Amino acid sequence: MFDAAASVGGLDVQLVYFRGHDQARASRWVSNAGELKNLMTGMQCMGGLTQIGRVLDHAEREAAKAPLPSLVFVGDAMEEDIDRLCHKAGKLALRNTRAFMFLEGSDPTAERAFREIARLTGGVFLRFDRNSAQQLKDLLAAVATYSAGGRAALEKQGGESARRLLTDMNR
Repeated sequence: MFDAAASVGGLDVQLVYFRGHDQARASRWVSNAGELKNLMTGMQCMGGLTQIGRVLDHAEREAAKAPLPSLVFVGDAMEEDIDRLCHKAGKLALRNTRAFMFLEGSDPTAERAFREIARLTGGVFLRFDRNSAQQLKDLLAAVATYSAGGRAALEKQGGESARRLLTDMNR
């Protein structure tokens, strides 16, 4: 992901996560894979309800400070009011932030919400499973290229993942 973005100017990433009871946090911004890996391997999973709304609110606040071309969300469930999430997605759209919503598995409620968030922001919904690690890696690299260099960089990158994102972004 960082290598793909480096070819068009680099990428800063912030890890935002939720877990447990009402716990949502954001890391510092990082600009290389090693730093992101350290942040991610330091995470501990805890049971609890989804807090996607808090992630969308955080992204909107960040986009108010500086341009935020994209939000990448990876999840497997959604237990929130979809209309409230759509309202928050609309705020992101007004800030020109596209949501790339990755669904692990096939939860129909989550799929409906993720698709709608992606649609409202001009982003993309994609499903993956444990057998599609390489596909997810390639798609994240394409999203990173878009985030660092925009649509023109993604078009220049070429490849199946870039074409897939561009096709879905045009819908």
